[in-house]
Amino acid sequence: MSISKEQVTSALRAVTDPVSGKDLITADMVRGLTLDGTKVSFVLEIDPARASEYEVVKSQVQTLLKTDYGVETVNMVLTAHATKAPPPDIKPKKPAPAGPQSIPGVKRVIAVASGKGGVGKSTVSVNLACALAAMGVRVGLLDADVYGPSQPRLLGATGRPASPDGKTIIPLEANGVKVMSMGFMVDADQAVVWRGPMLMGALQQMLFQVAWGDLDLLIVDLPPGTGDVQLTLSQKSQLDGAIVVSTPQDIALLDARRGIAMFNQLKTPILGLVENMSTHICSNCGHEEHIFGHGGVRAEAAKLGVPVLAEVPLHIDIRTTSDAGTPIVVKAPSSAQAQAFFEIAKAVKDGVLSA
Repeated sequence: MSISKEQVTSALRAVTDPVSGKDLITADMVRGLTLDGTKVSFVLEIDPARASEYEVVKSQVQTLLKTDYGVETVNMVLTAHATKAPPPDIKPKKPAPAGPQSIPGVKRVIAVASGKGGVGKSTVSVNLACALAAMGVRVGLLDADVYGPSQPRLLGATGRPASPDGKTIIPLEANGVKVMSMGFMVDADQAVVWRGPMLMGALQQMLFQVAWGDLDLLIVDLPPGTGDVQLTLSQKSQLDGAIVVSTPQDIALLDARRGIAMFNQLKTPILGLVENMSTHICSNCGHEEHIFGHGGVRAEAAKLGVPVLAEVPLHIDIRTTSDAGTPIVVKAPSSAQAQAFFEIAKAVKDGVLSA
């Protein structure tokens, strides 16, 4: 069934230009729209200096037309009004291989996951990355929580990634860690309102179109739960293992079990569990108190036959350094709090990078 020009226009009105804030039609960016049955071709005129931002827009348009309108082929070319380059080639590209692919230059990939939000998964991810960097590991950090990216704040990284050729994205770097996040691509107060296919397209771009360079390890900070991002990561990339973060209380462990079951179904090895907010020691009297309970994560790990990589304390310094954009392993590497993250880093280095 052929698609109409009105349907294409309707789809383009549903996608927002990241520069003007208007939809693509209202922003008058679409040129040379042609239809041929279930094939759509057009050019999107953009500012070449901001080409990297429009790779995500391109993915949104392609996904929307294919998913909602049944378009088989979308030839969308990004170009600049003032360019003197020859006319763009808008011939269909060959589809990418369907199975898991290796990321160019990246030796190992691991995921840091949690069954529910609020257990400190992103804090564990960023401190693990910085600890490994301090140990001489060439490490990258991919913030795959598209709806709630937090790594730019945790690492104190600002700015927008460059894209010299309009296709490859150059990651930012902070504290010896190469980092990519949707938080660099949108304003801090802007909501990302995407359907699942758009989400998966963005994740694949951040995996395979980012120039990670030569990395010993890429850490993927996953969103909480067992959804599209987790499934896409496991199916599209060669995942070497997963770390599951939980707090000690039963409700958190219930969700953590679901995350573990998901990785088992996807045949991704569990490298170990991390018990975050494990204990609190009063700074005034030195009394130790297990606010959220204790031992639940260790008992769960024993059932699974996997190690507990660390028991990270509940401490104000972890919170304040995270909010300030300087992880505790960078700010106070010799502190007891930082040492818990170095324990995780040592386990990953010995267990994954030495394999």
